[in-house]
Amino acid sequence: MIWAEGFLSRLSFGIISFALPIFAYKRLGLSLTQTGLLFSLNLIAEQLFKPLMGWVADRVGLKRTLTVAIALRSLVALLLAFAASPLHVYAIRFFHGFTESLRDPSVNVLIAANAKKKSVASAFAWYTSAKMSAGSIGKALGGFLLALTANNYSVVFLIAFALSLAPLMAVARYLKEPEDQADADENGSHVSDEGPNGKGPALFPVAVLGFLIASAALMISNLFPLLATEYAKLSTAQAGLIFIIAPLLTIVSGPAFGWLSDNVSRKLVLMVRGAANTFSSAMFFFFPTFAGMAAGSVVDAMGKAAFRPAWGALMAQFSNLDRRRRARTMSYLSLGEGLGETLGPLLGGFLWSVKGVGVMLGVRVALAAVAEIYALMIARSVKDGAS
Repeated sequence: MIWAEGFLSRLSFGIISFALPIFAYKRLGLSLTQTGLLFSLNLIAEQLFKPLMGWVADRVGLKRTLTVAIALRSLVALLLAFAASPLHVYAIRFFHGFTESLRDPSVNVLIAANAKKKSVASAFAWYTSAKMSAGSIGKALGGFLLALTANNYSVVFLIAFALSLAPLMAVARYLKEPEDQADADENGSHVSDEGPNGKGPALFPVAVLGFLIASAALMISNLFPLLATEYAKLSTAQAGLIFIIAPLLTIVSGPAFGWLSDNVSRKLVLMVRGAANTFSSAMFFFFPTFAGMAAGSVVDAMGKAAFRPAWGALMAQFSNLDRRRRARTMSYLSLGEGLGETLGPLLGGFLWSVKGVGVMLGVRVALAAVAEIYALMIARSVKDGAS
């Protein structure tokens, strides 16, 4: 059921991810830097509230917290349909970040709790594949809806709102609280000296790794619709079509990378993300055509499909040190990743507007290289489950 939630939620917000930057840039008149800030604002709010919301999830219950989070997040699409000024969309994005801070810790714990002991990365891989496939389909649908409605953004956002109600009904009716969560609450569990409660240095280098990888990966993710339409001069329908291609490969590559992380080497899988950043950046810059943008987008999606299962398994490894505080541990570890996701789009928009697309993509490649080196440096201190 948690995979169904990921697919249905991302389908709705894939539409928003495609339509919102174009709406903000062309209809509301935001600059590229302001558009980058718009996509960073919800991530800023998410990081502000995430540690507290992890505590709430541990105290209130995972299912209850997730249900409330999805219900609140559905309002985001509805509010966007009536947004008429930059202030409106900024406020809505901040609210969106709050709902994500409530949702993410619960989702991560639910995936880890329902996975078999030696298949945690694979569980995260299947969930990520479901989300990425739905997100790409949603973005493709967003491009076609804009073309079909002659850029009627309100109608597009209302369609996204209608789709966002499906995961709410699915979770409220079918999702069950993990049994071991109740056992942990009642009986307690072992806490390591290097556990998630600030008793050791183990979490910090892992969080920094998440920051470096996410900042490079997300630098152009939310700006891709603009990159495709403004830099490569594709139509919105062509840009939307690109997002149909990626799901066909991530459905296969995601679980494959999950298996590799569980059975071969988590470190190797984590490093795929940096290579994907480099290749996709080169394709976007040197081949600004439909084929070039599509190839870069597919490789970039495969990099994400590799990162998520290995990263999820790493977070699960640390969160299991104390089962009573698993959601809090997940929130602390994902804070580094979230900060990277926050600063990446903002940096990307700023570099593009000030220095141009070439500099932006060059910095993205440099950050990917730094992340690769850092991953090798900390590999010795973090147990690789299979290598």
